[in-house]
Amino acid sequence: MTTLSILIVDDETDNFDVIEALLDGQNYQLHYAATGYQALESLNSIRPDLILLDVMMPGIDGIEVCRQIKTHPQWKIIPIIMITALSAKADLANCIEAGADDFVSKPVTAVELRARVHSMLRIKQQYDQLQALHQTQSNTIHLLETTLDALHGNLASTLGHELNTPLNGILGTISLLRLSLDSMSTEEVREMLGWVDQSAQRLEHLTQKFRVYLELELIASQQQPLQSSLTPFPRETLTEQLLAKAIQAERKDDIVLLFEDSKITLPERYLVIIFNELLDNALKFSAPTTMIKVEGRVKGHQLCGSVHNLGRGMTEEQIDKIGALMQFDRHVYEQQGIGMGLKIVRRIIELAGGQLSITGQYQKDITVQFTLPLAMD
Repeated sequence: MTTLSILIVDDETDNFDVIEALLDGQNYQLHYAATGYQALESLNSIRPDLILLDVMMPGIDGIEVCRQIKTHPQWKIIPIIMITALSAKADLANCIEAGADDFVSKPVTAVELRARVHSMLRIKQQYDQLQALHQTQSNTIHLLETTLDALHGNLASTLGHELNTPLNGILGTISLLRLSLDSMSTEEVREMLGWVDQSAQRLEHLTQKFRVYLELELIASQQQPLQSSLTPFPRETLTEQLLAKAIQAERKDDIVLLFEDSKITLPERYLVIIFNELLDNALKFSAPTTMIKVEGRVKGHQLCGSVHNLGRGMTEEQIDKIGALMQFDRHVYEQQGIGMGLKIVRRIIELAGGQLSITGQYQKDITVQFTLPLAMD
């Protein structure tokens, strides 16, 4: 739980001791300023949740300090309780006009001070929660707008096809089964159910990609790093999953895996996504019987990963457009996909504090390399 911060502004140091004693046991972090000038100068460093402000002070008095704080866009939301020995209505009116949120009359009592401090801090916390919610909503709206802009371009031209193809496969096969089930053999039914399963897996894979993509974009829009986690390099998990992909593509003999043990700060889930997406692209854009080398090695304080294949490569212009959610040369190569894999990989690596690079020769080969920080013992 975050400790709430209170700035006490009073030219009498004894009064600070009194207030400290009255608020004892309330788990507040108390700060002290002896003059109005000190109070104004300390706002950036202290960032108080509440200000207890004495009215009568030499130099710049409490009313003027209150007025300056309440006219500052960054600090005007900080509640201010004026501590005053003044009782005339005109004096209290001046405090209200300056922007004071509440008053405590001298001599101060523990019950009254604690009640008013608690009330003002509760209001401030509610305001902060509303601001955080508003910021989250704004970030989400911005993310959706940005994503829709991307979808409106090249992705929009392929998304319908990528969704409809597996859906049509599922619906068409089920329709055929309904019409012909009585006359079909068990082997024919199993074969058709296999088609349904393949289509369903393709649709699930596409849905998972979108979920990961939106998750990463939301994290990035909130300017947050990926959650840090001390993760041993998942050699066995990666080996099992990557070999399974190669076997499914009937290219088990083409893949070479070279992994070194290490500990990274990136959660295992994201590292597995990186290698899976890169291998997906390598299998998709290289010919059978050509080698695909996948590496994860330690160099200094970094994990250096790479996937190299003798495929069609990418031009410099295409590499620059990785973030545009598009497939390249789709009119020539009828591969599945929506061009999101490298976008996801790049975003994960950026959020983890790593770097991504792509090198190679167009129509000859391509190497995707990345670095990630290692966990320090």
